[in-house]
Amino acid sequence: MRFTLRRALAVGAMLTVLGVVTPAVAAYSQDDPRSCNDLMGADTPAYVVCHWLAKPEEALGVAMFWLSDDGANLKGASPSDGQFIDCSAPGSSCPALEGEEIGGDENSPYPEGAEDGGAPECEAGQQCSVDGTGEGGDGTPRRSELSGSATPSASPTTTTATQNFTTSAQDVTAAAQTPAGQAVTAAKAAGVRVWLDTELADDWKAGAEGFAAAVKRIGALAARPEVAGIRFTSQLGYNTTFKTDEEVTAFVTAASAALRQAAPGKRLGAHTVVPELACGAEEACKTEMRKRYPLVVPEKVESLLSAGRVDQLSLDTGLLYGGYETWKINAEKAQRNQWIQVRARSWDVLAQVAAEETGLVGQVTPEQVATRASTPVMDGAAQQVNLWTRVQDAQGTVKRLTAWDELKKLNPIKRRLAAVYNPTTPEVDVAADLKKIAENFSQVYLTTA
Repeated sequence: MRFTLRRALAVGAMLTVLGVVTPAVAAYSQDDPRSCNDLMGADTPAYVVCHWLAKPEEALGVAMFWLSDDGANLKGASPSDGQFIDCSAPGSSCPALEGEEIGGDENSPYPEGAEDGGAPECEAGQQCSVDGTGEGGDGTPRRSELSGSATPSASPTTTTATQNFTTSAQDVTAAAQTPAGQAVTAAKAAGVRVWLDTELADDWKAGAEGFAAAVKRIGALAARPEVAGIRFTSQLGYNTTFKTDEEVTAFVTAASAALRQAAPGKRLGAHTVVPELACGAEEACKTEMRKRYPLVVPEKVESLLSAGRVDQLSLDTGLLYGGYETWKINAEKAQRNQWIQVRARSWDVLAQVAAEETGLVGQVTPEQVATRASTPVMDGAAQQVNLWTRVQDAQGTVKRLTAWDELKKLNPIKRRLAAVYNPTTPEVDVAADLKKIAENFSQVYLTTA
């Protein structure tokens, strides 16, 4: 269906939409002549349905109508007459236009003091926002976005707007001489695109001074053209760094605003785990996962994407290989559930979605490589897969990526494969390691302090 959809979109016709509905609607859709549920897997949850807006043959007819006779119908089409409101008519209500007088009566939608197109001044102790974007004009979040309190947060974000995170040419030159900078140079020589993989959460919690220093350091590294983006946090909301939703939102807001200033034009990424997604339609499983991991329920993660502060979301697959046995959900089903959920929520519209895979280190089978490295991409849920080249467990045991030959077989999706590599722990040396990585991957996430 995906290939048919792509062809149809080329001539401007949408064929299908995937939505989330109630089980009752799903049952009804089985008799719907416009249902395309037969194109989905047998284990697809009941509340995920497929419905043709225009069947392939219908879409072809639509396209031919507009394209036939050298587009005569399209050329002859005229704009709709539309519907207009006479603002002078009794009972009509129209928005004020620029230059018009704004009334200040009690029924006016404008705040008191906004006459003549101006904005009211903040009273002492207030924090005002008038640009209507969900942020203040200086990039700081509104109070309502951080908490329900009328008192501004005492977190480090209160100083972000007044700090200068820009880097100088001298900073960029100096950063290029550091081990991390030399790793970026080696990656460029190997022909792979670079993401910087760092953690700013601890710096942010430590205070404004340390946070600013960390942002400038990573900004100086990212200023080079070969750096595509910065992943500024891992396990966001899943680990114990943050205790509340307000902390998570405040940190992401501050980090995004600072990095947009320090490294303009670079994409920003975050890594996390959303355990509930692997539950599929199992309600008891979803309830338990929400109780265990309240900061990473799907709607809270989605809110960060909707705000535009993250350009790429990496979803870890580590939990998919255990932890769901109580509900008889094995690893394969957990993985399929997760990516069906991601696809149904259309997160790829809000940000690029990547699958983070740590389970291919050590001895693995060809089947495991093929499934874990390609399924999220082939299913159309993730745009890329990030594979770790080295994993050290809590006991200090190190496992390394060994499936290099198997990965070569995935050359058709090489552009969608990225390696997560720490240049401070090379296997041979950084240049040699990156040259080997370039054989199977088109991108590399360089772990930096």
